[in-house]
Amino acid sequence: MNRNLTVALVAILGTGAAIGAYRTGVIGPQYAQVVKATPITVTEPIYADVTDVVPITQTSDVPEKVCNNQTVQVRQPERFGNKDGTLAGALIGGLVGNQIGGGDGRKLATVAGVVGGGYAGREIDRRHQGGRITSETQRVCHTETRQKSTTVGYEVEYQMDGRVLSKRVSKNPGDQIWLGERDKVIGYDVDWQYRDRTGSLRMDSRPGERLLMKDGAIVVADPRSRADRG
Repeated sequence: MNRNLTVALVAILGTGAAIGAYRTGVIGPQYAQVVKATPITVTEPIYADVTDVVPITQTSDVPEKVCNNQTVQVRQPERFGNKDGTLAGALIGGLVGNQIGGGDGRKLATVAGVVGGGYAGREIDRRHQGGRITSETQRVCHTETRQKSTTVGYEVEYQMDGRVLSKRVSKNPGDQIWLGERDKVIGYDVDWQYRDRTGSLRMDSRPGERLLMKDGAIVVADPRSRADRG
């Protein structure tokens, strides 16, 4: 074989072997392959800064009982107290008629006296103005309809992610408004493999496809990393 050809073949083989050794970590930087990266999440509330709050009111008609004391004049009863003038007149007329005549004539006179006395008593009682007038205080009530405004909610403007948004809520939120909850990634549990070794560790940020190793250990490992397996 030509000597120059032999030298060239040896050089090519040597370069390939070096590249393979570099890639496998025999020489140069060593890397472990990332097998899996699982996000670690916690639930956190979402708040936004409130820029404006406008009360929402509703007006309705509400009946309301209103009472006050009033002085009124009252005429006191006379003659028969609370008895009706007709009844009193009938009694008196009957007694008077009973004194007239005798037998059937007395009966007729009594009946006539009752009828006439009742009529006369009714007319007198109707035309009579009553007894003396006195003043007394009475509680007088009536119902009035009034309008009443009630706050039924609030129109809230808030700023989030550079945008001004609005939302209607039942209570005044104050300086910040609660919008809900969301999952926040706080780290990653990473499983890795290097040749026949496997291990896992916890990282603050998501890793790439491989992890740098030095002296057989993952360079990015921190106190939260778990022991190697294998």
